[in-house]
Amino acid sequence: MAETGGVREVKSAGRTVELLELLAARGDQPARLRELAEELGVPRSSMYALLKTLIDRGWVRTDVTGSLYGIGIRALLTGTSYLDSDPRVRAARPYLDEASDALGETIHFARLDGGDVVYLATRESHEYLRPFSRVGRRLPAHVGALGKALLAERIDGELPLMSEELEQATPNTHRTRGSLLADLKRVRERGHAIDREEGVLGIVGFGLALRYDVPAVDAISCSVPTARLTEGREERIVAVMREIRAKIEAVAPRGTGAGPQWRP
Repeated sequence: MAETGGVREVKSAGRTVELLELLAARGDQPARLRELAEELGVPRSSMYALLKTLIDRGWVRTDVTGSLYGIGIRALLTGTSYLDSDPRVRAARPYLDEASDALGETIHFARLDGGDVVYLATRESHEYLRPFSRVGRRLPAHVGALGKALLAERIDGELPLMSEELEQATPNTHRTRGSLLADLKRVRERGHAIDREEGVLGIVGFGLALRYDVPAVDAISCSVPTARLTEGREERIVAVMREIRAKIEAVAPRGTGAGPQWRP
């Protein structure tokens, strides 16, 4: 059994979290009992009992046949509570609106979680609307401007563990750790990250780390369709996003004041 800080992990709690994370990662693809039991390496009888408990409490849902399982509404309520209670998300929201109004493009606020970035707030462009919300979704940090801006705040020896061969989202995503490290060097020199169709084809992103933590764990970005991007437009976007970063950093909590000081 794993230990964390000298305290033994509670096996049943760990299994519950693993199940919920697995269902959440599947998105709109429901799972069957056999799949979940095999994926987590537990007996079907134990998995069924766990699923039944979580269904009764709203954390898991099932279809009318009782054979398909997905994440339940309680997960949404908990996630919403996280966003509503986070002082830095609250501090950033009006400035994300300001950036969206000034640029007319999609603006993101995200947080580093291990080797991924998690989207915590988004202001969508009226010109380029996604069919889904990114809030709550994860993306490997090496894939886009948000993650690269945050990785560049760390020395190479302190980067999250990643293999030499990197997961690709598009043909433009970094393939190797060496290629990524070279890009992070350019990010440090430039002061912001650029994602040229590395996460989504047809989209260029500009990411800036928010330095109220050292190293930074939050970042903002602006995503722009390549068809609307010119050299002058790129300079304007970077200038506005630098101003927005300064405004957020000026008002976001820095670990002082009343209330608990949460770990990133």
